[in-house]
Amino acid sequence: MKFVPQAALAAGFALVAALPAAAQSSWSPTRPIEFVVTSGAGGGTDVFARTVQAAITRHNLVRTSVIVSNKGGGSGVEGFVYATGAKGDPHKVIFATNNAWTLPMVARVNWRVGDLTPVASMAFDEFMLWVKQDAPYRTAADLITAAREKPGTIRMGGSQTHDTDQTLTVLIQRATGVRFNYIPYRGGGEVGVQLAGGHIEANTNNPSESAGGWRGGQVRPVCVFRREPLPAGPQVTETQGWSDIPTCVSQGVAIEEFRMPRTVFLPPGAPAAAQAYWTEVMRKVSETEEFRDYVTRTSQSGQFLSGDAMRGMIQQEEQATRQIFEAEGWLTN
Repeated sequence: MKFVPQAALAAGFALVAALPAAAQSSWSPTRPIEFVVTSGAGGGTDVFARTVQAAITRHNLVRTSVIVSNKGGGSGVEGFVYATGAKGDPHKVIFATNNAWTLPMVARVNWRVGDLTPVASMAFDEFMLWVKQDAPYRTAADLITAAREKPGTIRMGGSQTHDTDQTLTVLIQRATGVRFNYIPYRGGGEVGVQLAGGHIEANTNNPSESAGGWRGGQVRPVCVFRREPLPAGPQVTETQGWSDIPTCVSQGVAIEEFRMPRTVFLPPGAPAAAQAYWTEVMRKVSETEEFRDYVTRTSQSGQFLSGDAMRGMIQQEEQATRQIFEAEGWLTN
């Protein structure tokens, strides 16, 4: 949810650079690789993993074949249980988000993020506040005013319960003093459909999950949870692009930044040489045209973190999330 300082980022790169040559090159795959995706087919994590797979294949970055396996049951618990059961096996690569540390807080599972072997965090999803195209709310301030006038009646859709979207909804409520009726769905795509159909009044989707609806004149973003507007780029509609969307702070919602990392792990106990191998592969992927296009197309922020920088980001995020979950009574352990 918070931006990792540049000093920490530099530390992550320094750690990879400082690894002995033997550690970086003494391991390589000996059988097909399985990308374990902790979401269903078509979701954001699935697209992330398949983009990495395509870049690896096109640029011949891994000498064995790579298959993608979707295990999104239980909001991703299925994928983590499956992968952590393959202790020490670096031929299984886990693709995730912040669910690597949020799920153990709200679900009774036998693993923690500290059990996983960190590889890299490769990008950050931005988040926006969306309304229906023909809604009476022209700005975020309009929506907040309506929610204040009718507490608990404005329906805010989100992906899953006790997950990123509901966390952001809680933060909006805290920042504005209003109360929404949060309605969970199975994924961001479904949330976008529900908003387009008028079954909810707002949602907190990331850009990629609602770009089609905005382009088609069904929904529109009213603000972005970012310190500055998104960088200039191609127009999405005939008159607007992502950079035209104002920040939520400027609209009276005092949340400077909210982002979700795209993360990669190995199972617990993976060899250090394999960790170094996959970190280098992911670094090379992040520099490919395919991955840069993916980041631009989905309006994410490219940011490669590994080593201590990634661990620091996880620790910071985990602590901040735990405080929110505890205050809301969501913690199970």
